[in-house]
Amino acid sequence: MLPARYVVTGRTVETADSVTLRLEPLERPIPRFQPGQFTMLYARGVGEIAVSISGDPSVVDSALTQTVRAVGAVSRALHDAKPGTVVGVRGPYGVGWQPSLAWERDVLVVAGGVGLAPLRPVVLTVLAQRWRYRRLIVVAGARTPREFLYSDELKWWSSRDDLALELTVDHAADGWTGQVGFVTQPLARLPLDPAATTAFVCGPEPMMRFSAETLLRRGVPADRIRISLERNMKCGIGQCGHCQLGPLLVCRDGPVVDYARAAELLSVREL
Repeated sequence: MLPARYVVTGRTVETADSVTLRLEPLERPIPRFQPGQFTMLYARGVGEIAVSISGDPSVVDSALTQTVRAVGAVSRALHDAKPGTVVGVRGPYGVGWQPSLAWERDVLVVAGGVGLAPLRPVVLTVLAQRWRYRRLIVVAGARTPREFLYSDELKWWSSRDDLALELTVDHAADGWTGQVGFVTQPLARLPLDPAATTAFVCGPEPMMRFSAETLLRRGVPADRIRISLERNMKCGIGQCGHCQLGPLLVCRDGPVVDYARAAELLSVREL
């Protein structure tokens, strides 16, 4: 429960309300992370929140990469942190995406908005170990073209011949020549091999639910659709109960679970 001290050594503005921070340890580094895990980030004098790790798992160093969207007091303080700012880090915590479950299968990554941040390590893992997987398809949606994270990296992904990238927006802007609509639209028409597909889905809950239902209709099994749940996490280690979702403690049993477990829980608004 004692945070390690990390210092902000880099800050990249992604969108109007999101930045990516590079954090390096001032003392003991936390253990290496698995794609989909999160840390508890502490802004001095403000508080602590759970933030997914968005870095490249294939890079062996002690630095952390975390993308933060300013939506509250703590996330705003972290968003505004300049190089040289010291923050506290606990973790990594939780069950990750487990990309190894998709070895020798097609990998379908579906991201909505900032949901691309926890999914970026999956894409980078597959690209670094391309021989282990079959096709890699990434479907990413945002409200407007200016709200896509990692715009430079998306251009790099789109130029590769070993990755199929589909981008779509809710509202087009001048100069946008891509798709307009929800991520479920490309999901409904993409050529898929349902029996050999593992899907990794992250975004707002309605988007994840509709995406999963679209994939189910196309024949992808529920236990091959993995989603990342988000609840109010306080301790990160399954002790305080703040993140309880039905029988699950999201920080301990998630955040990543398969849709076979999550479907019934996400259908109940009160949970």
